Amino acid sequence: MLLVLTLLGGCDAKNADEPPIDLPLYQKWELQPGDTIADYKVTGGLGDISIDLNNNRVYAPFDGKAQIDRRGCVIFSTPNVPAYLFRLCGIDSPKLGLLRQGDAIGSVNILQFAALRKQPDGKWAIVEPAKDILERTLKAS
Repeated sequence: MLLVLTLLGGCDAKNADEPPIDLPLYQKWELQPGDTIADYKVTGGLGDISIDLNNNRVYAPFDGKAQIDRRGCVIFSTPNVPAYLFRLCGIDSPKLGLLRQGDAIGSVNILQFAALRKQPDGKWAIVEPAKDILERTLKAS
């Protein structure tokens, strides 16, 4: 029972005896929580970028193709940047298939966005997304 209560507390648990931990990170991305992109607030970063969109739409940043992955996220690919994929999670009823730049992909409350770059071994790594690609995704062209 104590374990369940501890788990339910999660990050809300407070211990007045210990100071907050200062954890320097190896990598710091340009986008940080609190920043704004296309007038929307970034609520998380360093990995998937979380953006509070309040059920607004997201758009195809280039001509390309939208597909669903096993997690239910949209994977957007484009010949404009062939070494990259863009993963958009949290979209309600996404439009899939071939899209033109500026086409609405769907609406989302909190967007989880990741830029993935193909590595020499064929695997994909999360990399920091360019602000202009995020702006294209958040505003119709």
